[in-house]
Amino acid sequence: MWFENFRKKFKETESIIIPQTTSELREYIPIGFLNSEIVISNAARVIYNAEPWLFALLTSKMHKAWVNSVAGRLETRIQYSNTLCYNTFPFPEINENQKQELEKHTYRVLEEREKYSDKTLAELYDPEKMPQGLREAHHQLNLAVELCYRSKPFDSDEERLEYLFKLYEQMIAEEKTKGTLFEVEAKTKKKTKKK
Repeated sequence: MWFENFRKKFKETESIIIPQTTSELREYIPIGFLNSEIVISNAARVIYNAEPWLFALLTSKMHKAWVNSVAGRLETRIQYSNTLCYNTFPFPEINENQKQELEKHTYRVLEEREKYSDKTLAELYDPEKMPQGLREAHHQLNLAVELCYRSKPFDSDEERLEYLFKLYEQMIAEEKTKGTLFEVEAKTKKKTKKK
């Protein structure tokens, strides 16, 4: 029975897999980009129908800085949540050229990982043992992601977070002027209670 329920959620598409729990000591979250043949367990978060450029965004320092700030914790380790980490992450609208640039960096990171196919992602993303080629591929990916936000790269996570929280405030203000999902849900619940 449990397997049938699990199969209903499984989709045969390319997907991004994000570990539910990861070490806070890692410079990057070890995210995977998987083909349609792999079934993902419930110990991870998954994005189906994933476009390659999204992998670049989620494995960037911008996203890691946001996750470090808003995620829950299991002891000191990061607990990744779609509600807190993914859905709230501020990211500007980008054009097709920018998406193609991010996609190029996605494949560069994946190619570097392939050179070490005998190692696990945990081993590759150990801050003390990360291969130099993979580190450089991530550095170039970070620069490409940060250029989606502004023309000058960020110098620190503090600077990244300051910028992201300003964007987040703008996002909330815009949603309030339109009527947010939360406000719509609250009104619906009030009407239901009156019945």
